[in-house]
Amino acid sequence: MTEIPSAQQPRSVSLGGRIVLATLGFCLLFTLVVVGLRTWSAWQSSLAVMSGELKLIAQVYERTLSKSIWEMDRESMQTHIASVVNVPSVGQVVVTLQSANRVPEVFRRTREGWQMSQLAPTLQTQLDYEVFPGTKETVGTFALYGDERVLWTRLRAEIANIVITQVAQSLLLAGLIMLLFSRLVTVHVRRIAQHLGQLTPSNLRQLLALDRPPSRQDELSQLVTGVNQLQSNLSDYLERQQRDEKELVAHRDHLADLVRERTTELENTNTRLEDANALLDGLARTDPLTGLANRRHFDEIKQIEFRRALRTGQPLSLLVCDIDFFKRYNDRYGHAAGDQCLRAVAEAMQTTCSRAGDLVARIGGEEFAILLPGIDAAHGAELAAHLCQAVAALAIPHQDSEAAAHVTISVGLAQLDAAQVERFDTLFDQADKALYQAKSQGRNQVVVHSPAAIALQSDTGSNHG
Repeated sequence: MTEIPSAQQPRSVSLGGRIVLATLGFCLLFTLVVVGLRTWSAWQSSLAVMSGELKLIAQVYERTLSKSIWEMDRESMQTHIASVVNVPSVGQVVVTLQSANRVPEVFRRTREGWQMSQLAPTLQTQLDYEVFPGTKETVGTFALYGDERVLWTRLRAEIANIVITQVAQSLLLAGLIMLLFSRLVTVHVRRIAQHLGQLTPSNLRQLLALDRPPSRQDELSQLVTGVNQLQSNLSDYLERQQRDEKELVAHRDHLADLVRERTTELENTNTRLEDANALLDGLARTDPLTGLANRRHFDEIKQIEFRRALRTGQPLSLLVCDIDFFKRYNDRYGHAAGDQCLRAVAEAMQTTCSRAGDLVARIGGEEFAILLPGIDAAHGAELAAHLCQAVAALAIPHQDSEAAAHVTISVGLAQLDAAQVERFDTLFDQADKALYQAKSQGRNQVVVHSPAAIALQSDTGSNHG
């Protein structure tokens, strides 16, 4: 076979290379220009907006802060500072009090996670108070530091818009590619498809030819050569295809069995994961020492029961219990014995308050709270007395207690008054005050909150106090 000299061989130019080069050139130029300009513009705009926000905040709070400083109302000043630092654009607030007779005093409030930045704008203004009309006196300075994180958040939003622009660019590129393919590929591909559609076993030897200069040696030329080779070997391919189809059917049936097995395994895994998640959720709401509900679970249930009581008009009582002189118990008997005491008291409370709907929770070190839906103050006091008796019946020695020779508890009780209580915190505060009164009256007793502050002593308080 005679080889064609290299000088006479047609030059091979990749059709895909042309399309790729055109696409990459357009995309690179467009991306660099758009991303550079819009990112710079967005950053400058964010700086200007944040500077304006800081100025507006300074104008809003300047007068009130000056008045609070002049009147030496520290609580009001702290409230204003806390309000300012809650504004998203503000990372830190610094108020400096100036006085001719005292060292300047600085009040600083910083947003969580904020750090000093050279990029975010800052604003410092002088606080003047108008003592008399036309007479002002400087009382301090007011400095605002912008939060760089807000700038980056806004910049990311603008970058999202740039992404949208890139989508538009892609559409333009798609149009360009379609035009190139229509001119260079589509026409010839249709000719190839037409030729292949007319193939029959009787004309497999009829070769494919495209209406294009023979000097063009690219992927289409390679495709034509491949099609002609395919036609000459098609009989062998058909026989091999039939053989392979039989093997494929067997493999497909085997694959279906594997898929069913894998699906069953995944379903079992999902079931185990759901069980594990449910267990974790229960642990997150349980006090690990006593097994009672923890503060988190108590905070969730209290709002549910509070709203239900307001909606239905049913009574709702709250008991707040505290182990008497528990610190002394820990100091004398050790923390291990203290933990055992907490578990025993918790078990006695859980056993006594076994009615469906009652919630016994450990909300502090030795402090417990009990929600009693549908129970009024009278029945709640009886139940509280039984609680005191149950704890006393444990007969846990406590030589350092001033209430009894064994471990005892004090209980404060409050019943929801829908006409006067708008938040659960108010009900809790009433029960807590009743508990404080029980402690001040000698402990080991039950006190019910009432406007007249009448204390109801439990039977245990009478027998063991």
